[in-house]
Amino acid sequence: MTYFKPSAKRVAIATFALAVTAGMAPLWAQTIQDDPYQWLEKLDSKESMQWVNAENAKTLGVLEKDKRFAGFYRDALAIAEARDRIAMPSQLDGKIFNFWQDAKHIKGIWRYTTPAQYQRPAPHWTTVLDLDLLSKKEKTSWVWKGANCEEAAQQRCLISLSDGGEDAVVIREFDIRTAQFVKGGFSIPKGKLQAAWQDKNTLLVSREWQSGALTTSGYPYVVKRLQRGAPLGAAQMVFSGKADDGGYGVTPTTLTDAAGHRALVITRPLSTFEFEKYIITAKGVHQLALPLKSDVVALVRGQLVVKLEQEWQLPARHGGEKFPQGSLVALNLKATEQHPEQLAPRLIMAPGERQSVGTVTGALDALMVESLDNVRGRISVLRPQADGSWATTRISVPDNSSAEIVSADVRGADVFINLSGYLQPPSLWHLNTASGAFKKLKEITPQFDAANYEVQQLEAASSDGVKIPYFVIGPKAMKLTGRNPTILYAYGGFNVSLTPSYMASTGKLWMEQGGVFVVANIRGGGEFGPAWHDAGLKTKRQIIYDDFAAVARDLTARKITDAPHLGIQGGSNGGLLMGVQMTQHPELWSAVDIQVPLLDMLRFESIAAGTSWVGEYGSVAHSDEKKFLAAISPYNNLKKGVNYPQALVWTTTKDDRVGPQHARKFAARLSEFGVPYYFYEVVEGGHGAGANLKETAHTTALEYTYFARQLMHE
Repeated sequence: MTYFKPSAKRVAIATFALAVTAGMAPLWAQTIQDDPYQWLEKLDSKESMQWVNAENAKTLGVLEKDKRFAGFYRDALAIAEARDRIAMPSQLDGKIFNFWQDAKHIKGIWRYTTPAQYQRPAPHWTTVLDLDLLSKKEKTSWVWKGANCEEAAQQRCLISLSDGGEDAVVIREFDIRTAQFVKGGFSIPKGKLQAAWQDKNTLLVSREWQSGALTTSGYPYVVKRLQRGAPLGAAQMVFSGKADDGGYGVTPTTLTDAAGHRALVITRPLSTFEFEKYIITAKGVHQLALPLKSDVVALVRGQLVVKLEQEWQLPARHGGEKFPQGSLVALNLKATEQHPEQLAPRLIMAPGERQSVGTVTGALDALMVESLDNVRGRISVLRPQADGSWATTRISVPDNSSAEIVSADVRGADVFINLSGYLQPPSLWHLNTASGAFKKLKEITPQFDAANYEVQQLEAASSDGVKIPYFVIGPKAMKLTGRNPTILYAYGGFNVSLTPSYMASTGKLWMEQGGVFVVANIRGGGEFGPAWHDAGLKTKRQIIYDDFAAVARDLTARKITDAPHLGIQGGSNGGLLMGVQMTQHPELWSAVDIQVPLLDMLRFESIAAGTSWVGEYGSVAHSDEKKFLAAISPYNNLKKGVNYPQALVWTTTKDDRVGPQHARKFAARLSEFGVPYYFYEVVEGGHGAGANLKETAHTTALEYTYFARQLMHE
């Protein structure tokens, strides 16, 4: 399988579908007696949109009219549309493909060039699909959601398109050699979809095959086999989960390697982080005897590669060997297909205490592995040996940087790697895994003058004494007056690691204005492996919030900043983090930027895809978890008479993942209590800042205008 992802990296999550039977209100509806703003949960009702439009007008009437906004927007848009941005490559059919947006191509074009052309400063590109033209022709605001291409022939691809940026998509078959959608080809109507190529004429599709056949979180749980030319109704049953499954829906995946091996894997999520894994063979579908917290991530030379999110000890009858949490192991594909109930794993690599394994992908005869060492990016090439061991070659990359595997060719030795740091512009490097040659191909022009800035990695002691690392990006020889305008950013959830990456807009719009930026690697993330994430799950989550507050206090103790000059920022789960910090510690900051957030944790399971995150947050269905959620829910813990900082709360109407309802209700409650705030809702863009570069730049300019107003007092 060759899969071209959209530029925004994260898992696609779909809309929540609510079913209430026998007239009984579900448990989550009984968790709060007085919620006067539930009417704002009606996504696009006349009343809701009138409220949104009025709030937008108030916010834009202040922030857009600020003397700094026009310059911020101009600079943010120039950075977003810069012509010398690196066109990140994907390899297919002997060509280099890329999805590109700029001032001329607002919605974007999918295009290709030759490998030789790609190495030139200004390659000649051939467009195969123009979304601006397609949107105009079909009168639909199409947003690119990626292309999944059949690996054997490398000619046909499944294009995923979203109306306005929501997670729900349509899938259409596209021929890259004719640059046309295939007449009579595969076409799957809008919904929460997952599809994989079984072969060039057969798909494995997970969708809502019958009306309402979705999990409680709105995801499909039935996989069927669809033959070319056959109607959807003729698809044959392959696998079914259950309607009460958790997580993000049953997903089929095809893994291939250069030797021609192919593995058809089905993943069934039982909860947010627990998955059953199945393999499809000529004899049917068989469950793999793998730990629930593990992922099948690659196939190399007939070896299935599995990433373990929990410790795995084999039964005594199978040798009793123990594999540590966070490690990679290999399974012989042929043996696994013959005996899926009796696996014989071999260790590939195990990270150390302050290390973690990230993205893993196959390339020809090698396994490419991203990892972190004390939140610093590393790249390794691993090859299976005749004795079952794996030989490791470490690729030398700069310290204090992120190292991202952009594209690896399973048929060849070409791998493209993106390197960047907080002050280091992205650079694209080419690695030949056969020769070991590693050279820089491209580097963007710096978007701000980094010569006067430096990066420091510091630590703060949390409430339990654990040291929490954080990066400070600020002026060299910073004056420790305690008055530096500072933004503190974090995420703290879902095993997501925050690594050093270039901050073009932050550098230009904030640091060049005299600001300092801080990134905190709090628990809940994956910076130090699964245990760092597990430490803050469900009712243990308060430690995540303590970590963040500890970093804020440490910044004050070191006289980097103080409460009047400290602002905080986070989105999605990080938006929940912001809401908690605002309600638990309003005295610690003067600005709170709450991006596409969860905020009503007593009703999050009823909104958008909320029930899919029970594994992270817990559920009101369990008394102890409900009690904890009630204690931390920002919407439910706002109080009258408290001197809260004036927050910026923003979201998007098309967000069918978290949903705009949380942000709307939180702002309405602030209004009720007479607390000053800004609210803004982008019409398009899904779970993000906008559906195109102009919208994203506009939202970015609003944010930094807000921070400047709140924190740059002198």
